[in-house]
Parts: sequence; structure tokens; C-alpha cells
Amino acid sequence: MEEKKTGRVLVVDDNEDILFALNLLLKPLVEDVRVAKAPEQIDRFYDSLHPDVVLLDMNFRRDAISGEEGFEWLEHILHRDAQAVVILMTAYADADKAVRALKSGATDFITKPWDNSKLLATLFAGIELSTERHKNRLLEQRMEVAASPFGATAVPVIIGESPVMQRVLQTVAQVAPTDANVLILGENGTGKDVMARHLCVLSGRAAKPFVSIDLGSVPEQLFESELFGYEKGAFTGALKAKAGRMETASGGTLFLDEIGNLPLPLQAKLLAALERREISRLGSTQSTPIDVRLICATNADIHGEVAEGRFREDLLYRINTIEITIPPLRERGEDIILLAEHFLKTYAHKYNKVVKTLNRDARQRLLRHAWPGNVRELMHAVERAVLLCKGPALCAPDFVLQEPAHRTCPTPTLNLERLEQEAIERAMQIAGGNVTRAAELLGITRFALYRKLNKS
Repeated sequence: MEEKKTGRVLVVDDNEDILFALNLLLKPLVEDVRVAKAPEQIDRFYDSLHPDVVLLDMNFRRDAISGEEGFEWLEHILHRDAQAVVILMTAYADADKAVRALKSGATDFITKPWDNSKLLATLFAGIELSTERHKNRLLEQRMEVAASPFGATAVPVIIGESPVMQRVLQTVAQVAPTDANVLILGENGTGKDVMARHLCVLSGRAAKPFVSIDLGSVPEQLFESELFGYEKGAFTGALKAKAGRMETASGGTLFLDEIGNLPLPLQAKLLAALERREISRLGSTQSTPIDVRLICATNADIHGEVAEGRFREDLLYRINTIEITIPPLRERGEDIILLAEHFLKTYAHKYNKVVKTLNRDARQRLLRHAWPGNVRELMHAVERAVLLCKGPALCAPDFVLQEPAHRTCPTPTLNLERLEQEAIERAMQIAGGNVTRAAELLGITRFALYRKLNKS
């Protein structure tokens, strides 16, 4: 079996015989090699090749000995890519020049004429160093992703003894060890993100990156750069190259929350990336292989979106090898109390409160409530109750819950626009003007609610 070639090499020298010789030597041994006769071509080749190593001559037009041009172009390369691996070449070597080259950021120094075995050893050591730097850069970017507002990580806690939740957890246990793509459906606040992390923890990729992105909170103009990444200079403000979420998740799990918010043009690009198992950063013609286990989630009627032409049917088939629907809290019976007790312990510890339990009236009130915001609403309700509670047990009056309004209307309107406006007004009233909370109550994203508010 032929050994896989590794390493992309850019050779920059104004001597055509040198370029021919190095191209002939390296072509059978590395993944790709390009040659440039003038250093002014470096940027063009850098953008198209993304070299692991640059073999850079030190003397061009200005003079044949000093090497000053080589130092200037070395500085240029390191300015655009601080982690570039550059090996300088010259026929006029001396100890001072070699020391200066290394101090200036060069990885190594080769004299002409070279010994092939020594040149190849130096080159492949440079390729290995470049690979290691790339891995470290990806690790740093993964750590940035974990702290990003578009995707934070947490230890999953799944609490549920109701029959409906037990069926969900049984399905999860069967699916998690595989690499099958999973689509999680459910209302806002049901814990789709927690279930996604639970799937990851039970999978063979548990020790690999878990990268999440809430597509409902990403402005449309940033979708592509967040998913696929970008090269330096790809757009105004792109001061350095950055890996996208799909690239940083490679080897692990990618969680796309609110997948229904993805615009149609981006749906096509996501589908192509999943089918080819590779991505291209914005501003790049180079493809990067990816290996991700995809988990998606949405609160939308995704099959209805397909029927209305707002979501690609072929993409749906790609992401929903397995569908898991998380039931709303109102259908989970005594799970409400189990969850409330869990949140009580969490917030009592957090706020150093001596609150031990829920009394009977509090339990009855929680069980009677409809929980339109699901588990998230319950969590916030318990947190608020723990903060306001003055005794060792939470009582019914400690819970400030918005009960559904009951009013009679002898001639109800059937105007959809008016009904929508009334729903928005009511949600904003219940949420006390909090747009995020109101969006949760309405079952739409915050950005969708902003658009509707601006339209009205």
C-alpha cells in the first residue's frame, strides 16, 4: 500500500534551474509543491496553497550576497502568518547570517548547493512542526469556541422518570454509540442542547471536541464565516485566519441548534460539506477534510418547513437519520417535581440559602402550571423562589408564575396578522418586556421576534 504523501511546500527562488531541481525532487514525496520565481508572488501562492513549509531564497534583484531581501520577505511572511514555517536558502552562508535568520523567525537554514538527504530531513522536520502548530492552533480555537456566546459547554444532567422520558432515553442509549446523525425536536426550553451533550457523552467521541452553535442567535451575514471559517483578508475586519465550527469540531461532535433558522443558500452549502466531508474557508480555494458527528435541533415544524419550501428536503434526509422528540414539560407528570428538587438543591447551594424542600402546596401549584417555557421556565421559577424564600421550604406563594389569561370575546377575530400581534403583545407583557423570554413563550427565535416587532 502506497504511503500517503504529506506536506504542501512553496519554493521561492529567482533561479529557474533551482526551481526545476526542487520541483523534480519534491513532487514524488510531498502532497503538493509550487514554485515561484519572484517573491512578489508569495501572497498569491500562500492564499491558494496554504503551504506547510516555505523554502525561501535570500537573494533576489538587489544584490547577490547580503541576503537582506530574504530577511525582508521572511518578515512579510511572518507578518501574515506568525506561525509560518520558513526555511531560508542561500549560496552565501556564514555563521552570523544563520544566527540572524533563526533570531528573525526562520525555522532553519540551508546552504546551496545542498545535500538531498539533509534538505529532505530539514524539510520534513518543518512539515512535522507545521502540523503540530496547526493542531495547537485548532486546540486554542476550540477553547475559544467553548467560551463563545454562540456555543458554550456544560456537563449534561438528564432527569426524568416519566414513561415518555424513559422512552426517549432508551432511544438515546441505542443511538449514542453510533455515528448516526441525530435531529432533536421539541419546544423551546425542553432541553434539546442538554440532550445533545448527553448523546456526545455516551458516544465514542466523548473525549473529542463538542462544538455547538445556536443558529438562532447568529446574524445572517455571519452564518457562513461561523460555520466554515475564513482566511485573513477574506472580508473587512478579517485580520487573521480563523477556523469555523465545522473545522474545529472535526474528530468530534458538531451541534447545530435551531437548524431551521439556516437560510436556504447556506442549507445548500452545509449539505455539500456534509456530502463531501470537506469545507472551504471564506477567501480560500483550499479544501479541508472534516470528520464530524452531526446533531441538530429545532423547535420548528421542520417537515412543514420542507412542505412550504423553506427547508431543503435533501438536507433533512441527511441530518435526521434518527429523530428524537423531547416532550414538553406539561406532559412529563412527576418529572416536574424531580426537576424542581434538583434546581432547588443547585440554587440553594449557589446562593447559600438554607432551603431544603418543597411543601405540598408548592408541589401542587407546580403540577397545575402549564409551563409554556418548559424546563427553562421551571429552572428560572425555582431560582427566583429560592432567592425570595424566607424559610426552610419553598411554598406556593414563593413561585411567581404567569397563569394563562381567560377572557371572553363574543366576536373573535380571525385576522392572522391581528392574532399574531395580540400574541406578541401578550408574550411581551408576561415576559415583562424581556424579548428573549417573550420569544421563548411564542416558540420563535429572538431575532424572529425582533423582526416582527420592527415590522409592527
